[in-house]
Amino acid sequence: MSLVKTDESLDGGPDDSDDTLVDVRDLVVGFGDLRAVDGLSFTLKKGAALGLVGESGSGKSTVASALLALHRGTGARVGGAVRVAGVDVQAASEHELRRLRGGKAAMVFQDPLSSLDPYYAVGDQIAEVYRVHVKASRRAARARAVEVLDRVGIADAARRARSRPHEFSGGMRQRALIAMALACAPDLLIADEPTTALDVTVQAQILDLLHTLREETGMGLLLVTHDVGVAAESVDDVLVMRHGRAVERGPVAAVLGAPREAYTRELLGAVPRVEVARVKVPRVGVRDAGVPGVHAPRVRAGVAVPAPVEGGGGEAGADGRGASDGGASGVGASDRGVSGGGVSDGGVPEDRASVAGASVGDSSGGASADGAVGEVVLEAVDLRREFGRGKRRFTAVDGVSLTVRRGETLGVVGESGSGKTTLGRMLVGLLEPTAGSVRYEGRAQSGVRPTVQMVFQDPVSSLNPRRSVGESIADPLRARGERDETRIRGRVRELLERVGLEAAHYDRYPHEFSGGQRQRVGIARALAADPRVIVCDEPVSALDVTTQAQVVALLAELQRELGLALVFVAHDLAVVRQVSDRVAVMRGGRIVEHGLADDVYESPQDPYTKQLLAAVPALDPEVAAERRRARRQLATV
Repeated sequence: MSLVKTDESLDGGPDDSDDTLVDVRDLVVGFGDLRAVDGLSFTLKKGAALGLVGESGSGKSTVASALLALHRGTGARVGGAVRVAGVDVQAASEHELRRLRGGKAAMVFQDPLSSLDPYYAVGDQIAEVYRVHVKASRRAARARAVEVLDRVGIADAARRARSRPHEFSGGMRQRALIAMALACAPDLLIADEPTTALDVTVQAQILDLLHTLREETGMGLLLVTHDVGVAAESVDDVLVMRHGRAVERGPVAAVLGAPREAYTRELLGAVPRVEVARVKVPRVGVRDAGVPGVHAPRVRAGVAVPAPVEGGGGEAGADGRGASDGGASGVGASDRGVSGGGVSDGGVPEDRASVAGASVGDSSGGASADGAVGEVVLEAVDLRREFGRGKRRFTAVDGVSLTVRRGETLGVVGESGSGKTTLGRMLVGLLEPTAGSVRYEGRAQSGVRPTVQMVFQDPVSSLNPRRSVGESIADPLRARGERDETRIRGRVRELLERVGLEAAHYDRYPHEFSGGQRQRVGIARALAADPRVIVCDEPVSALDVTTQAQVVALLAELQRELGLALVFVAHDLAVVRQVSDRVAVMRGGRIVEHGLADDVYESPQDPYTKQLLAAVPALDPEVAAERRRARRQLATV
C-alpha cells in the first residue's frame, strides 16, 4: 500500500489525520517569470519515506525548501498550502518556524561544506543546534553532540567532535550534517541530494545509515535526488517531477518496475546499469536540445529514444530557461584484448588476480578513427607521486603502470583518495611524478603536452567567469601561436557546433549555461589543441542522469570521429562500464585489479572490487535490499 496520496485521493481540505506528517496542496513557487513548482500536491505519513525524483531544474529542491519556508524573504512567490508536523508553514510566525526547523523537521543539504561553519568545531555546531531547541547545559549539549556523532558512525566521536569541518572527509562531513539533523530527534528528515558528491561506497554507507535510522527512530524521510537508483535504495514511494509538476507517483517498485508515463520511462532509460555491458551503436547526432533550434535523437544502450520535447526538463540555466542536453548515451566498441597478465590475444582471461602496482596491459588491433583500437599513444611506467615531507609524507600514487591505445577507453575507478585523480593529472603533465615516467608515442615526456588534454570535474571552476566561453576555448589556439583572429573565431565556432552547441554561443559567459552545457564547453576547449588523448576526471559526477548520459555520448561520438584515446576517471562504476573497453581499479594509490570491462564487472577477483560493485545502487528495490545485505556481510569479513 502506498504511503503517499495521489492528487485524486486528496479532497480539497487539509489532511488532519494523526498519522499525516507532511500535507502539501496546490503548491506554487515562482521566481520572476519562472514557475519552479506548479500546483504540486502530496502527503507523507509518519515513518514513511518519499523520494522526489527528477532532472535538474524539475523543481524538487524548491519543494524541499518550501516545506521549511526557506523561500521566505527571498522574493519568491509562494502559494498553496503546506503543513509539516501539524504546523501551517505558510501562516507560521518566525518563532514557530524556528521551533519547526531542526526541532520537528530537519534538513540535510547537498554540500556539507556550505552548511558547516569552517571556524567552529563540528561538535560545537551540533551542540548549538541542540541548545536552540532543548533547554540544556553546555555540557549536556556537548554530550548529545558526541552521542549523535557516534550514532551516525563517526569513529572516536568524542575526539572528532573537536575537529573542524576541513579535517573531515566528504563522507564524514555528510554524516556530521545528519548528526546535526538528528540532534533534536525530529519527526521528519529532509535530505536534499545528500550523496551526489560522494563516491559509490560512501554513498552506500550514507544510504544504509538513513535506512537504519528510519528503522530505529520511526522518523519520516523526504529524499530529493536525481539518481533513480538512490531512490530505489531508500524510499517506500517515489514522486517523479518535471517542470514543477508531478508526472507519476506511487510505490517505488511499481513506478520503477512498470512506469506508466513516457517521461518516467525516458528517465529510467538514461540510468547507466552496472549489469549492462558496453554496446556498439550507430553514429548519431550530438546537438543540444536545450538550446533553441538544436535537436538530436538520443541513444541508450544501443536503442534510440526520442529527443526531449521543446523546453524539455533539463537543467535550468541562470536565466531560468530549460537547458537539457540532447546528445546520445550509447557508446560503441567491442572488447579489446589485454596483454601483460590481463587477457590473451584471443580475449580469454589469463591472470586477473589482485595485483598491487600491476601494469594495465595493451590491447591489439589496427588504428582507425571508427572506434578500432590502434597503436599505443600514452604509457605510464612505475608512476609514483608523494606529497608532503618527513613524517607527513603521503604517497598518493604508488608504482602504477598502464598503456592507452588510440581509439580505446580506459576506465579508472576507485573511492575518493584512491589516487585516480592524481594519476590523471600526471598523465596530462599537470603534476610531475616523484618517480617513474610518462611516455607519449614511445618518448618520455614532462610538463603539459598539447596532444594530451584534460576535461575537469567542475566546469565552473575551470572556466573564467569574466571571459566569454569563446575566449576560453580559444586559449589553446593562441598558445600554439595562432594570431589570426578570423581563423581563431572560425575554429572556435566549429568546435562549439561539434560539441552540440551553437556558433552564436561564442560571446556568452559560463553563468548563462547549464551544467551539461558548461561541460560541453570544457570538452570543446580540450579539442582545440587537436589532442590524441583526453583524460576525463569525473566529467559527469555533478550532472543528473539524463545530462550525464548525453555528455558520455558526446565523448563516445568524438572518439569515433577522431580516433581519440580516452582515460575516463570516475567513482561511478555503472558509467565506467558503459564507456570503457578496459578497467583499472585503484585503491590506496595502487591498481588492485584490471582487465577487460566485462571480465572485471562479471567476475571480479579482488575483494575490494566486489565491495565497490556491491555498493552500486540498484533500480529494483529487492535487488537493492540484497546488495545492502551483501555490503553488511563484506563489512564483517
